[in-house]
Amino acid sequence: MEKFYITTAIDYVNGAPHIGHAYEKILTDVIYRHFTQRFDKTYFLTGTDEHGIKIQKTSAQNNMSPKELCDMNSQKFKDAWKALNVDYSQFIRTTDEQHEKVVQKIFKKLVEQGDIYKHSYKGLYCSGCECFLSEKDLTEDGLCPDHQKAPEIVEEENYFFKLTKYKDAIIKHIKTHPDFIVPSFRANEVLNQLENIEDISVSRATANVSWGIPVLDDPAQSIYVWIDALTNYITAIGYDPDGSSEKFKELWPATVQVIGKDILKFHSIYWPAILMALDLPLPEHLLAHGWITIDQTKMSKSLGNVISPETVMEAFNLTEPDSLRYYMASAAPCGKDGNYSDEDFKEKVNAHLANSMGNLLNRTLSMLVKYFEGDIKPEFLGKNELKEQALEAVKAVKHHFDYFEIQEAAQRIIELVDITNKYVTDNAPWTLAKEGQIEKCGIVLTNVLQVMTVIASLIYPFCPNIAKAMSEQLSYDINTKLDNITCEVLKSGHLIDKENIKPVFLRLDSELADKSKK
Repeated sequence: MEKFYITTAIDYVNGAPHIGHAYEKILTDVIYRHFTQRFDKTYFLTGTDEHGIKIQKTSAQNNMSPKELCDMNSQKFKDAWKALNVDYSQFIRTTDEQHEKVVQKIFKKLVEQGDIYKHSYKGLYCSGCECFLSEKDLTEDGLCPDHQKAPEIVEEENYFFKLTKYKDAIIKHIKTHPDFIVPSFRANEVLNQLENIEDISVSRATANVSWGIPVLDDPAQSIYVWIDALTNYITAIGYDPDGSSEKFKELWPATVQVIGKDILKFHSIYWPAILMALDLPLPEHLLAHGWITIDQTKMSKSLGNVISPETVMEAFNLTEPDSLRYYMASAAPCGKDGNYSDEDFKEKVNAHLANSMGNLLNRTLSMLVKYFEGDIKPEFLGKNELKEQALEAVKAVKHHFDYFEIQEAAQRIIELVDITNKYVTDNAPWTLAKEGQIEKCGIVLTNVLQVMTVIASLIYPFCPNIAKAMSEQLSYDINTKLDNITCEVLKSGHLIDKENIKPVFLRLDSELADKSKK
């Protein structure tokens, strides 16, 4: 793979970011950081979706212009991702002038080639979903299943995209590319949805939805959701029907597009059809993640259990987001739902990051200083009994990331930590020193520290700040590519002084942690 281009869904700016938004961005950032450790050309796109009737109505209710509401809430998303160390390459807003211009060109191109046509329509419209629903989509009570509200009857003349024209091609692509939809068990769900698809509305009358991109040559129509929002993945990197940039040619197709399972239909049916109409290749993978519940309950404004990532960080006095990143990214198996609870968060990160990983490094370095004044002697090198297990862990973690098994990758890293802890317990370097087996004691400690350089690299995508703190104490280059890891990076000589040994992660409930973070 010569490049790695990853995208997230763009978040609708009708409200502020919550922990569900954070889950997707953290998950994507962890995947992105891992692949930056393997490839030289990587790119990470995220952003905000800023047009539509909900923005129009909410801004009016708050005595703001739609653009003022978008500016305010888009900044909230940027601030949240900064606080969580989400290292995106580009943040696109669908109100960006360049995006709007290219969307108009795309729309015009599709009209001219006959993929978009004008049609009078009467249908059931859900403003929450921002789409038309059929009778079979509704509950027995005639409600939208996601928003529990009855759709309104809308009758107007709109432009429609010939989705049905691409039905067979999409079905064929899904069946011949079993890794297109991840996890694969969702493919049947999409194939079932394809059986009854109809052409889709891609514009609204400006009289009803004024906050949108006007259709060129027909200002009475606003370009509606799908052509506007979905095309951000290509407009951001320089796609243009009149001639695309070198950047676009280098990056497209996307390697993986990370989305929530609730918008899989739009990304696995509407989006491929639009790309086919533009004669562009499809993304290699669509990763549909599950939802994050709060204490096993789905987030809901009415229940008052919608929490923001900043709230969690403030509650635990966190100055760095590593523990929340680790917890969220490893919260669920690929594509399944995960859960957040304060107690589980505290218990898991204390066990994995403080007690197991952080304490292992701290006590090993402390023993190196106590018995050898922080020096690694030449005779301590070259007999690493843990090397093969460490290198096997690197292979396993890479394999899990190749299949977007992020929880499993985290578990494999902690398994290596546990193996190394057991090695320390079994060999008892403190006893070896007491018995005068100084060289053997030094070999054991050096073996552990060599493995800790591997652990620092593997944990980096999840916990970049902790990994950097570990690497600084080990004098290890955290930018080492995974293919270049040897588990033999430490050389003979002075490694560390006592005053430079510091905990890389303090327990969340420790008195010291509270004092240091207030």
